[in-house]
Amino acid sequence: MKKIGIREVAKEAQVSPTTVSRVLNNRGYISEETKTKVLEAMEKLQYYPNELARALFKNETYTVGLIFPTITNPFHAELIQSIELELSNQGYKVLLCNSLNNPEKEKAYLSMLRKNQVDGIIVGTHNNNIDDYNIPGLPIVAIDRSLGKGTITVSCDNYRGGEIATTLLIEEGCKHILCIRGNSKIKLPANSRTLAYKNIMAANKLEEHILEVPFTDSIESKNQIIGDYLANHQEIDGIFAGDDLLASLALKNLEDLSRSVPDEVKLVGFDGAKETMVYNPKLTTIEQPIGLIAEIAVKKLLNMISGQVETDDLLLPVKLLKNKTA
Repeated sequence: MKKIGIREVAKEAQVSPTTVSRVLNNRGYISEETKTKVLEAMEKLQYYPNELARALFKNETYTVGLIFPTITNPFHAELIQSIELELSNQGYKVLLCNSLNNPEKEKAYLSMLRKNQVDGIIVGTHNNNIDDYNIPGLPIVAIDRSLGKGTITVSCDNYRGGEIATTLLIEEGCKHILCIRGNSKIKLPANSRTLAYKNIMAANKLEEHILEVPFTDSIESKNQIIGDYLANHQEIDGIFAGDDLLASLALKNLEDLSRSVPDEVKLVGFDGAKETMVYNPKLTTIEQPIGLIAEIAVKKLLNMISGQVETDDLLLPVKLLKNKTA
């Protein structure tokens, strides 16, 4: 069966191939009557334009790369879904890259996206020592990560979130509050959560207890680190976890140690993804505005693709979801 092309559409519509091309690419003046004839011919012949050819002609692929550490974490899953929806509404497709917290995999995906001529990239990974994002002419937006010159960052108000969580635990009577966080050597806006914790603890003359759990560790390793710490620090009576996954692991270990929550230990997480709250509705947490983060990130990326200069947006509002664990 012969493949339908632009010449067949032109013949059916009784116009020239050049006119069909102008309709497809929305170039020059075309009367509504002619445009209708071309569109009706395309529908009748079931003709679909060659997107690759159009991309080469326009020097735009209408494709955006997404690089995230995982799609199994409810926060990342909801964020990716929201970003994909925002981009789809603007006529863009996505290439989703799951780095699995592996720096070499992240670098390989970045190279692949460049070879596929994506129009821009949104990054949400937490690997360290990756300098490959300094790419002249390629717009890049980072979610809650600082990637350096030429890129911008979108994030919630991390300091305010840490402030709310720590203050709540102190108001609930906690004296020995543990802050569980990721690797402090990685430059992240989320580091402000710990800064807020430190400032609030100092203002109340309370001793700091900070446990670092590397972002890139496996779930089993994170669980082991948190379990060992809690087993050896029975004085802990409050926990501010840097994300809801860490909070869930802390909750599990407290149950294993027969420590009652919230009677003996109070717990506050961070993220508040919808799926997390369905499976763990008792968790008190700081809710990030995931939909708004996606909307702002996409808006800024598309502005950069169109040649506009954009800036960081690091203070998107958070709020407390007060449930049963604190």
